[in-house]
Amino acid sequence: MLNETAIAALKSELRGELIEPNDTRYDAMRKVYNAMIDRKPRLIARCADASDVIAAVKFAREHKLPLSIRGGGHNAAGLGICDDGLVIDLSPMKYVRVDPKKRTVLAGGGALWGDVDHATHAFGLAVPAGIISTTGVGGLTLGGGIGHLTRQCGLTIDNLLAVDVVLADGRFVTASANENSDLFWAVRGGGGNFGVVTSFLFKAHPIHTNYAGPMLWPMEDAAEILRWYRGFITKAPSSLNGFFAFLTVPPGLPFPEHLHNKKMCGIVWCYTGPLKQAERVFKCMFDALWHSTMHLYPIDGKARSIKNAATPWSYRDAIWAGVIIGVDPSPDNKEKISSWARDYWSALHPYSAGGAYINFMMDEGEDRIRATYGKNFNRLAKIKKRYDPANLFRVNQNIPPAK
Repeated sequence: MLNETAIAALKSELRGELIEPNDTRYDAMRKVYNAMIDRKPRLIARCADASDVIAAVKFAREHKLPLSIRGGGHNAAGLGICDDGLVIDLSPMKYVRVDPKKRTVLAGGGALWGDVDHATHAFGLAVPAGIISTTGVGGLTLGGGIGHLTRQCGLTIDNLLAVDVVLADGRFVTASANENSDLFWAVRGGGGNFGVVTSFLFKAHPIHTNYAGPMLWPMEDAAEILRWYRGFITKAPSSLNGFFAFLTVPPGLPFPEHLHNKKMCGIVWCYTGPLKQAERVFKCMFDALWHSTMHLYPIDGKARSIKNAATPWSYRDAIWAGVIIGVDPSPDNKEKISSWARDYWSALHPYSAGGAYINFMMDEGEDRIRATYGKNFNRLAKIKKRYDPANLFRVNQNIPPAK
């Protein structure tokens, strides 16, 4: 049981805010991207800086509270929020600094990819990321990072240079290839198991403009389009990326009215080569997405050139990453959507490589996590034991400390 004196002491240590259930902003602060998730934390610490994070971590450890870490709140499983515990909300730490000479980008733990894209675009640069601007930098990066630039520039973790981390014992450390290198290896795909990452330093690429957008086809053409796509994308230049999707067309621009709310298949293209060649590249394709339901992402090219053991992300030899999205704007549809996603997964899983991409996973248990990390799991468990032996950071796709 927490007493008011302890809570008041934590509040006095924070430059940011401490939100409790009786606060008028409580319900807004606990909402996440997947509205089917309805968890009620005891406290939400909206951290203004690394010092606030240190205070919050120490408080959770000393009071034996469940602890979750929220960046963008975009995780489909809602793992940025916990019941009856303390949420470390990094959203106030939203800064982005671009160094155009070194081509590096420093992003705070609460930054969103839209913030990074806006800051880098002015310098003709880009960091490989996901596909949705409201996704948090932290969650996507720590899980790997698949997106529009994967084939050309690799995963987000392949472009990570260093991180600042608050550990379970409250220490603040930097991890890179030259400093705390075991921790640096672990956070590049190992999720939030090892600490609270308060900042990320990325390598940026000289990409200023892209030629992009969706192409849609009737659902009855899906098999034919998929066969064509499978053969085309793996041989396409790395400057061209396209992910396949089944979707319900959203009722609004830029989609024609006669397609609104219609179930269709489509490919979302992104071309970063010379614009004068764009028309020629797309000329061989077809006609001109979205409350989405299934996406298929290519992970070949640069992402596949890196060895499985180089990072915890252990499916470099795969060509595709498929995601079945069990997300809905209403909690009322939870059972319907969840059953649909499970049935779809069960039908496809026998044909898969066996594991998963943790950013696409719900709360699926340790066996699935072990399968996802494969031969890298034991190494991750040993690093977990070194940096978080009591498993304080367990509200995630959890890797228990080695025994």
